[in-house]
Order: sequence, then C-alpha cells, then structure tokens
Amino acid sequence: MTLACSAVLLSLVSLVTLAVFTYHQNSSVIKATNKNLSLLLLLSLTFTFCSCLVFIGYPRNITCLLRQTIFGISFTVSVSSLLAKTILVVVAFRATKPGSRLRRFMGQKLPCSIVGLCSSLQAVICALWLGTCPPTPFFDLHSQPGQIVIVCEEHLGFYVMLAYIGCLALGCSVIAFPARKLPDRYNEAKFITFSMLVFFSAWITFIPAYLSTKGKYTVAVEVFAILVSAAGVLFCIFFPKCFILFCTPEKTKMTAIKCHRLSTKCSIKRLV
Repeated sequence: MTLACSAVLLSLVSLVTLAVFTYHQNSSVIKATNKNLSLLLLLSLTFTFCSCLVFIGYPRNITCLLRQTIFGISFTVSVSSLLAKTILVVVAFRATKPGSRLRRFMGQKLPCSIVGLCSSLQAVICALWLGTCPPTPFFDLHSQPGQIVIVCEEHLGFYVMLAYIGCLALGCSVIAFPARKLPDRYNEAKFITFSMLVFFSAWITFIPAYLSTKGKYTVAVEVFAILVSAAGVLFCIFFPKCFILFCTPEKTKMTAIKCHRLSTKCSIKRLV
C-alpha cells in the first residue's frame, strides 16, 4: 500500500509539473531548456511512476509481460531525453564559436533523433525478449518453507534491458559532468549530473538487494528503486525551474527583457 500510494502521489506531482510547464511554456526559463524535451520527459516520468502499479498484486501472464516492458520503454524515454538535453547544451555552447559547423545541428531534429533512436533500440530489445523467452508466472516452493510464492520468472532479458538503460545513463553522466561548468544561466548539465548520481545510487543499491531477497520482497525492492531513481530525475531537473518560476519571477522577466534588447540590437545592426 505504501509503494502504491507513493507511485500515485509522484505521478500526480509529475502531472502537476507538466501542467505548470504547459502554462508557462513561453517563459524564458522553459524556452532556454528546450520546452518539447521537458514536456516529453515529464510525460515519460508519469508513465514510469504508473508502471509501478503493475508490479503490485497477483502476478498473471499479462502483468508479467507488461510490467517490465512498460517500465523499460518509459524510463528509456526519460533517460534518452536527458541525454538529448545534455548533448544540446554542449552543441549550443560550441555552436556559438565563429565558424563552427555545429550550428546545422541546432533545432528539433537532433533531440528527436536521439530520443527516437534510443527508445527504438529498447523497444527492439523488449520485443526480442518477449518473443524468444517471455516472463511467465513461476511457483516458488523453496524460498519460504510451507508457502507457495508466485513470482514472474524474467530470465536474461530483464538484465539486458536494465544494462541498456544503465549505458544510456552512463553516457549522459559522462557528457554532463564536464559540461556542468559551461557559462550558461540556465545550464541544466549540473542538475542532470546530480540526477544521474541519484540514479546510480538507487540502482547500485538495488542489485545486491534484488539478488539477496526472494518472493514479494524482490518486487518491493525493484519498485522502490524505480520510484527513487525516477523521483530523483523529477526533483533534480524540475524543482530549480519551478523555484525560478514561482519564487523569483523577476529574474525571468529581466532575462526576457535582456534577450529582447539583444535581439533588437542584432536586427538593427543587420539593417545597417
């Protein structure tokens, strides 16, 4: 009940944040950090929190097939969105240099390609897993004496799916860590670095706990790791932006005025 209530509460928090970002989508804070990627990240985090509800309850054939697939694809979209955000920060900084060829990569094509490619590969992994050796309910007669524990036997595909998400998160961390010191007012790289630190802390702790527990406690450990890692991404990435929007709105207005003046000066120079 605690895990289910936590999943519902966090999904509601992500939906409220999605509504706030949609309402303030013309703000300079949201525009500077790629509005479309932020909305996609919030939507995928909502699906990730909701996927925890499929883990809870009596394991059946349909729940064993769906729970890891929904979690794997939705969380892959989240991590690949963070990877696209990180790459965009680096590309945007380097594209400002004179004669840089990276300016042609600025726009919506690059992040869409990154998210689409990474998510498609995870979908292929899940499809091969479900097609060759799908997870099925298994009657465990040995973990608890005198009781029959029904669990989902997930085989090797589960670890391949997790390893792929871990590789994406590692790539995101490797790119974000050097980029955290780039001179940008709304540089997300430092927040992405901290969110990946929370991610790895949760899942590194999960592996020994997952292997040492049995029965329903195994499911509880996995749900806890999903909630902690996704909540870390949600709060580390979006709490600073919400703080600026609600607590220091004058900074947003001043930045918008400066950007408008700068664009006006640039247009005047071009006319001259």
